[in-house]
Amino acid sequence: MPNSKGQREDTRDKLSNSARDRGASPPSGAVKEFDEGENVHIKIDPSVPEGRPDPKYQGQTGTVVGEQGRAFEVEINDGDATKTVFVRPQHLAKQG
Repeated sequence: MPNSKGQREDTRDKLSNSARDRGASPPSGAVKEFDEGENVHIKIDPSVPEGRPDPKYQGQTGTVVGEQGRAFEVEINDGDATKTVFVRPQHLAKQG
């Protein structure tokens, strides 16, 4: 069988909840608010597939630059390039 080279490749631990955290996420995660200019951490919630960023951004810190629909625009420094990622609030945590 060929090796998988899809978007979720090598994410066995990254995109799975611990035994205590399985099931639906609390609804409070969907109504979080962030202001422009605020620093946030990307922390993927595996139980919410919608609005999930690419797993390579897991654990990175960025700045909120805007809002688009239910998602937030987050600017991240990826090496020497600045990238904009659209992430739903369930996958974001305030820094500090």
